[in-house]
Amino acid sequence: MEPSHEEAIVNGVRTHYVEAGEGPLVVLLHGFPEHWYSWRKQLPALVDAGYRVVAPDLRGYNRTEKPIGVDAYRIGHLVADVRALIEHCGEERAHLVGHDWGGVIAWEVAARHPENVERVAVLNAPHPGAYRRELRSCESEQAKRSWYVLLFQLPWLPELLFRLGDQRLVETLFREGSTNPEAFDEEAIRRYKRACSRPGAMTAMINYYRALFRGTLRSKIPGRSVPDATTSDGLIDRPSLLIWGMEDEALSSRLTEDLDEWVPDIEIERIEGASHWVQMDVPERVNELLVGFLDPTETNEHG
Repeated sequence: MEPSHEEAIVNGVRTHYVEAGEGPLVVLLHGFPEHWYSWRKQLPALVDAGYRVVAPDLRGYNRTEKPIGVDAYRIGHLVADVRALIEHCGEERAHLVGHDWGGVIAWEVAARHPENVERVAVLNAPHPGAYRRELRSCESEQAKRSWYVLLFQLPWLPELLFRLGDQRLVETLFREGSTNPEAFDEEAIRRYKRACSRPGAMTAMINYYRALFRGTLRSKIPGRSVPDATTSDGLIDRPSLLIWGMEDEALSSRLTEDLDEWVPDIEIERIEGASHWVQMDVPERVNELLVGFLDPTETNEHG
């Protein structure tokens, strides 16, 4: 099964995506520093299970347009991109599956616009409320692990670090962060490096972190409220699945606990021995979980 490569103007942004299959719509949202290719092991399984699968390159990534400026990457724009993509596909709602930043966006779409979401499955991405809970104490494990978010606030230096040594850092993030030696072969690393080396790509990708940080600060200044700039603490009333690789070096497993306050209808699958790159470390297990959760017979459950 070879997905087709498509391009469309989505929420004003020229967006590249791959598409395959027929049936209920599933939108796959990747994370940092990835692109649609991170779902290469999930696309065939979901198509075989009877879904129409669309996996975009998020704004700023790979072959999708890269708007200029930090504000172009506020969470409100990212949410609007997903809603516009669903509409472009001719649907009112879709199942959302997101990893890392894609998972954050999936949580936000489900919280803000449940009318556009059937079910939401998130891989190694914290619910925003849980993430803030863990960061409230500077002594928390997550506060210590989130040092890179502060590094990403600096101008030009993060981009320089990613360019050094033929993008050695990109390769290190994937290979040394993974628990499966076969998860990232030479072809995969070549694709990720090529995507990250596109003009403006690395700045755009890091701007996700800059926009989130600056939006949070601006929203707390009197008279400078930016309601769509920060993540929400919104209740999610859609059936939800959280898949978590327990060997994640950047995100504490504490983020998988006590989520009922925000996501009352949630299943949590903690996978021992899998890393942050869970869908590539243990693709068969992740595919089994996703297919079991995204049940076609329940597609119109909320209709």
